[in-house]
Amino acid sequence: MTVTTAAVLVPLLPALAAALILLTGRRAPGFVQPLAVLPTLAAAALAVYVALRQGGGDPVTAAHPLTPTGNAALPIDLALRLDGFAVLVGVLVAVVAGCVQLYSTGYLRGDRRYPSYAALVSLFTAAMLLVVYTDDLIVLLVGWEVMGICSYFLVGHYWETPAARAASLKAFLVTKLGDVPFLIGILALASDAGSFRISTIVTRLTSSLSSFELAHPTLVALLLLAGVAGKSAQVPLHTWLPDAMAGPTPASALIHAATMVAAGVYVVARLLPVFTASTAALTVLAVMAALTMAGSALAALAQDDIKRILAYSTIGQLGLMTGALAVGNREAAVFHLLTHGAFKALLFLAAGVVIHTAGTGSLRALSRLRGLKERAPDAYWTMTVGLLALAAIPPFAGFFSKEAVIGAAEHAALDEGTAAGWIVLVAALVTALLTAAYAARLWLVTFHDPVHARPEPLPATVVHEHSTPVMTAVLWLLAVPALLLGLTYRVLPDWLDGGSLAPTLTTSVLATGVALVGGILMYAGWRRAYETDAATDPGPALLGPLAGPARAGFGLDTAYRALVVRPVRAAAGLVRFLDRTVIDTYVRGAATAPGLLGTLTRRAQTGNVQTYLAALIGGALVLALAAVLVAAGE
Repeated sequence: MTVTTAAVLVPLLPALAAALILLTGRRAPGFVQPLAVLPTLAAAALAVYVALRQGGGDPVTAAHPLTPTGNAALPIDLALRLDGFAVLVGVLVAVVAGCVQLYSTGYLRGDRRYPSYAALVSLFTAAMLLVVYTDDLIVLLVGWEVMGICSYFLVGHYWETPAARAASLKAFLVTKLGDVPFLIGILALASDAGSFRISTIVTRLTSSLSSFELAHPTLVALLLLAGVAGKSAQVPLHTWLPDAMAGPTPASALIHAATMVAAGVYVVARLLPVFTASTAALTVLAVMAALTMAGSALAALAQDDIKRILAYSTIGQLGLMTGALAVGNREAAVFHLLTHGAFKALLFLAAGVVIHTAGTGSLRALSRLRGLKERAPDAYWTMTVGLLALAAIPPFAGFFSKEAVIGAAEHAALDEGTAAGWIVLVAALVTALLTAAYAARLWLVTFHDPVHARPEPLPATVVHEHSTPVMTAVLWLLAVPALLLGLTYRVLPDWLDGGSLAPTLTTSVLATGVALVGGILMYAGWRRAYETDAATDPGPALLGPLAGPARAGFGLDTAYRALVVRPVRAAAGLVRFLDRTVIDTYVRGAATAPGLLGTLTRRAQTGNVQTYLAALIGGALVLALAAVLVAAGE
């Protein structure tokens, strides 16, 4: 099998599985699990095969004309580009999706909506793989939008609950708010560059033999950045992601680890020369990354919902990736994208087992998830690995990739003297401290706090999270890359065509020291809280007066309601009033007047000859009288 054929099959297999499940799922429910799991695992195996065949060497390309656009210079091609960057991300997406499908067979056991869920996960996977492998911006946009609609349905899986309905609608609308300028940015970029092909655009911008420059680099970059902010949940369009935790836990793992939110970072990495062409755009990207990192870490420290803590954690880690891109280091961003995908999938899936063990169902408060070390040993050990990777403690995977980001920021700040470098460096160090603090809080309260929650019966509309052997096996499988994937820093530069990703002594000591300080402070706060009042949460206590604003996401949702939602609703109410009161009145009047005239005319037509003669004579007498009066007046 050629590498291009295998690459085509990677997104095609889960797409075909989705179609088959949707067509036959209700009539043949016994085939749903095999159709959900086997094609995705086959796609993962093929993605690994494609990566090994590509081997980090010269890109493998293929293209087929898809449709003309009316401009011969701007055709849309079904184009494929397999470089080291694309094949590695493809492996991440396919492997995590396969783990999620396996885990879901236990998690959603007995759920009557499992067929539609499995089909949507498969379609979600195919859409992200299309984004990863394609070399055409319009085809990329198709996968981009398909992911949006899949996330809408997956977040709203438990649509009987108001929270799920509101969260799915919010996720859809907020991401669409960024997708509109993103589409405009794609069209503007293609118009400036004269092509929809990503490789062509990048080559024209980076080739030393080309004098090509974008006509409006800052405008194009900022338009694209709006879409990235929505998809990858960056400030100010990040508010949808914590609410999206209303969906099933494995769907959350897929969204946070390998699809949807990773797509924005991936697109910036692919089109990085477009952003580096504008210093202003890089500065905006750096500020956005810094606010996202620090703000989300503070918010995570104040949350009580275990899944919302992990959601804010994802936002912060994506901020680290965009920070690396802001200082022009694509390799560090991709490295952290890969390691984060492994340990964040592990954390979410372990959280599902923890929630089930505590018997809390949809009530995921840390105040009820207490002292579960003995009751959920597999979740305890695997989640410990994931949290250590998240906190960037050596030798876990997150340490090496986060050090690559901080090292890139240090180089940009000290050696190049850029403002973006300083912004990212300071924010990354603050985030490292806060990340270790909230990771330690989650670990201590969930597994070591002696206060046990009392399980409460679940509402009838909520599906129980069943801890099965396959779920446990998936946890241990993901624990391996969460522990060891960071060691690939030695070989990744050969795949990514970049510089060294090895941690430096200065940044390693500084960042690890900061993380240890955060963990120690949280441990001290937890011990003090335990000795005084075991029900006290050490996170908000450590934040002090910042706890309230941080728990509420610093009021951004309130600001959106005041600045966007209420004016839009008021405008909609005005339009409704004009439609019903003014326009409908006019339309009804325009229809009523001819109707009345017709009624009068119909009443005059009696069919009686005497009546007609009487009317004729009466009319003649009236006309004669009028003529006499006119003549007399003259």
